[in-house]
Amino acid sequence: MSGPLAEVLDGQRQADLQKAARALLKEPLLTADGPYADEFRLVRRHAAELREWFERNVGWALRTDADAARLRKTPGTLTDATHPAREAARSALPFTRRRYVLLCLALAALERGESQVALGRLAEQVVLAAADPELVAAGITFTLERRDERLDLAAVVRLLLRLGVLRRVAGDEDAYVSGAGDVLYDVRRRVLAGMPASLRGPSMVEAEGFEERLTEMTARTALDSDELRFRAIRWKLTRVLLDDPVLYYDDLTDDELAYLTRQRGFITARINELTGLVPEVRAEGVAMVDPLDDLTDVRMPEQGTHGHITLLLAGHLARATGPVEPEELAVRVRELAAEHGGFWSKSAREPGAEPELVEKALTKLVALGLAERTERGVVPRPALARYAVGEPVVREPEPGRARRPATTAKTATTAQTAKAAKAAQAVQNTQDER
Repeated sequence: MSGPLAEVLDGQRQADLQKAARALLKEPLLTADGPYADEFRLVRRHAAELREWFERNVGWALRTDADAARLRKTPGTLTDATHPAREAARSALPFTRRRYVLLCLALAALERGESQVALGRLAEQVVLAAADPELVAAGITFTLERRDERLDLAAVVRLLLRLGVLRRVAGDEDAYVSGAGDVLYDVRRRVLAGMPASLRGPSMVEAEGFEERLTEMTARTALDSDELRFRAIRWKLTRVLLDDPVLYYDDLTDDELAYLTRQRGFITARINELTGLVPEVRAEGVAMVDPLDDLTDVRMPEQGTHGHITLLLAGHLARATGPVEPEELAVRVRELAAEHGGFWSKSAREPGAEPELVEKALTKLVALGLAERTERGVVPRPALARYAVGEPVVREPEPGRARRPATTAKTATTAQTAKAAKAAQAVQNTQDER
């Protein structure tokens, strides 16, 4: 078939393929009756093409069946801890070490259990497994007798509910936490079987140290030929470009940098074709910019008080000539409170709140690759330069409209101007919290 109709159909097929790929990158585990059911059907429709692309370019296996689609992602950087699992609640607090351990114990108990399980019964099995001498020696204990421990288990279960591993039959977790009731779940075994993403089972790993065990769990083959070594480099670079906000050249080894220099155009074109991400190449590195702005778990600019403070501190750091101590940033937040506090929540204006506000802002900036913590203090990274905008100013309100701050940009490039405009929009939105 040729002509306009064929072009329309081909364009629709490409759009559906791109939508399916982006859904897998955001949610590597999709279920047929989950919140992304439409995307799941697209993944099933284009499974062969998606499987071939991910296997060839990043080494990720894609498994699909009638119930679920699972992309077994492994990160390009194994040492990055800035994107943890988060609570499946509005607060979206990051998982702690204890909750990660609890998640593993719960999955092991579910794997050995029946097709239905009560939360109280699951808790008993977790407590029994937690008595393992190695866990006790590591300082991990669970009795689930205290409320905070039951809250941890409830958070783990809610994550499994969101992923589709469990389906609630009766009851609710709040009743269990308060000791007033129990909850019954169906265990979806086919989805549960897709949870592990490692290429090698933990029991098959012989290394002792954490980093060595992690490397062994994700390593595919011995790299005993140039072809395998080049393939491993290509996989790592593509994984970083897909998953991380920015790739800096000075984070790469000599071999990786040489390969990227030769193959940058090919790699970024392949990513753009599948996902729609647009490469932005600078002297310091490469960022794959998302025109749809939804392929991320950390958003900036962002509405609300914390988003506003993060934006203001980003501008302050971008103009810094060297490392900045967190204490200095706390002083800056106090100064900013005097100027912009009218747009912030009440708790953020309280004296003594500055260290926590700085910590939340730095957590986001580090996760986005815009800054790094060092022994000398917080060091801005090159991508932060796009936030080197002018000092926020307060415009005189028009008749009948509220006062609002605005941010002016000194830079002239299209991308930076767009960022500044979005930053100003985020600043404007903070007044809704007052």
